[in-house]
Amino acid sequence: MSRLLTKHLVVPVANEEDARETAQVLDCYEYGQITVVHVIEKGEGVPDKLPLEQAEQRASDAFGAFRGFIPEIETATVYRRDVVAAIIEVAVDVDASAIAFHPRGGNRFIKFISGDKTLKLITNVDRPVITLPEEAENE
Repeated sequence: MSRLLTKHLVVPVANEEDARETAQVLDCYEYGQITVVHVIEKGEGVPDKLPLEQAEQRASDAFGAFRGFIPEIETATVYRRDVVAAIIEVAVDVDASAIAFHPRGGNRFIKFISGDKTLKLITNVDRPVITLPEEAENE
């Protein structure tokens, strides 16, 4: 039995700008349901990168920016240290047909030092991962 690849997408966003760019590109394509995910890195004995209220406001701003292009979305805010694992868990929970993401830059040195989340995402998942192009196509 075949499934429609874009029937239900999980789309991770990091911040308002990332959400806006991702939604703008994604809006050029056909898709079904979308669940936008923002992961607040928290826990495992490591100091938080941002105070919780500021991190939650960042998530809310990102969802708002996404809705500026694609209003009908579900959202999920997840609190977890491992961003990739959190995205995959949401995809499993909502039975997503695929995960679609908009790669954010970063040079090889930064990816080496911080760990390449893109590589982890595409190699550790049990469903298709769609990489969106850098810019929206002009029609």
